[in-house]
Amino acid sequence: MKKLGRVVGILLTLAILAAPFLVWWQWNALYDWYLLRGYTPPAAIISLADQDTFNSYTKHLFYVNRPLLLNTVSSFRQYCPENENTIVLGCYHSGQQGIYIYNVQDPTLAGVQQVTAAHEVLHSIYARLSTKDRNYVDGLLESYYKTGLQDQRVLAEVKIYQQTEPNDVMDEMNSTFGTEIADLPAALNTYYAQFFTNRQAIVAFEQSYQGEFTQRQAQIAADDAQLASLKSNIDAEEQNLKQQSAQINTDRSRLDSEQSSGQYQAYNSQVDAFNAEINSYNQGVAKLKADITNYNNLVNTRNAIGQALDSLDSALDTRLSTQSAQ
Repeated sequence: MKKLGRVVGILLTLAILAAPFLVWWQWNALYDWYLLRGYTPPAAIISLADQDTFNSYTKHLFYVNRPLLLNTVSSFRQYCPENENTIVLGCYHSGQQGIYIYNVQDPTLAGVQQVTAAHEVLHSIYARLSTKDRNYVDGLLESYYKTGLQDQRVLAEVKIYQQTEPNDVMDEMNSTFGTEIADLPAALNTYYAQFFTNRQAIVAFEQSYQGEFTQRQAQIAADDAQLASLKSNIDAEEQNLKQQSAQINTDRSRLDSEQSSGQYQAYNSQVDAFNAEINSYNQGVAKLKADITNYNNLVNTRNAIGQALDSLDSALDTRLSTQSAQ
């Protein structure tokens, strides 16, 4: 009996000693359980996770952060106040303390919320990387940024992060590259494949809503080039008509003089040529009017596209300074 009691005592001691190590190793699981207690993800949040093809681990971290879709700039900025004069569409609170997503209302920009959700959950994932894994991923990101990244828009985004969040550039590149670039080096693809069953679906969302901007910007650029060409032609036509008008006035004065002085033969010999001048001038005036009409119509079309582009910009504008000015 004493032996048995001693064995039990030893086991209890071992259990007590092991408890801190069990808590250490299971800390994330315990912490996540605490954060998830009583939480049921809303249908809209489940839909985002499904559309972004989150695997079970990524869904778990997404839900741990109790993500919120916020419909107004004021409510969104209550949770994402940083860089309040910069356009942001989502934020992640460190320590798995929340993911907040601006719920863009314009249906033309469908896909923004999906990309934002994926971007923010990658911050959550990056925060859970071990020091060894993070150093490895950082090396992949840095190498691609320096030697492989060609997308000028993404390069511009990184430049902004370098200015606004210099201590978190790697974290931001991790989220940006994973959600916005289709063709990545094999090692980065393998890394992101741990979290998404089809990362290209997220990139497709990004390309879809970015395309709404780029196609309009391209059309405006094409219209501006065409307007410049039309304006040059109109200016040339107006100058030519002025010269024709001056010549017609000169020729009319000569004909009037010949007629009044009785030089009928000279007068009659020039009437047909003079009438041809008048016809040419009238045709030029008609063409000028048509070109001016085309120019004005294209201006209206171009401005309508510009207004649509402004509307899209406004739909994504979460700057508090802009909102207060409206």
